[in-house]
Amino acid sequence: MVKPTLLVLAAGMGSRYGSLKQMDGVGPNGEAIIDYSVYDAIRAGFGKVVFVIRHSFEKDFREVFTPERFGGRIEVYFVFQELDKLPEGFAVPEGREKPWGTNHAVMMGEGVVKEPFCVINADDFYGKSSYQTLSDHLE
Repeated sequence: MVKPTLLVLAAGMGSRYGSLKQMDGVGPNGEAIIDYSVYDAIRAGFGKVVFVIRHSFEKDFREVFTPERFGGRIEVYFVFQELDKLPEGFAVPEGREKPWGTNHAVMMGEGVVKEPFCVINADDFYGKSSYQTLSDHLE
């Protein structure tokens, strides 16, 4: 049985927030929302988490969200959403600085995600039952 993958969209710049909110601690021991999401996904039967991030904060992100952080209970991968990673025939408009958005972010997982998957935003809390429902459906 193939376990589903959790694709976490974490490449946002946090421009309105003022920092990378996907890494900020919100829990009693400094847990980020991502920690709760991955924990709930593990309990629901997910076997892999793929973080869509940007090269500009890769070092900091990798230092925080290591496989050890999740007890080695889930495979952890990183893919990169950058402006210039576009399908053939497309170009970045002059002056564009922000990531392209959800569809583009999901495309970045193409080389790593080979099984059924779901997509979440890194800074949204979905709750345990959401992951169980998704896992049941994807199996």
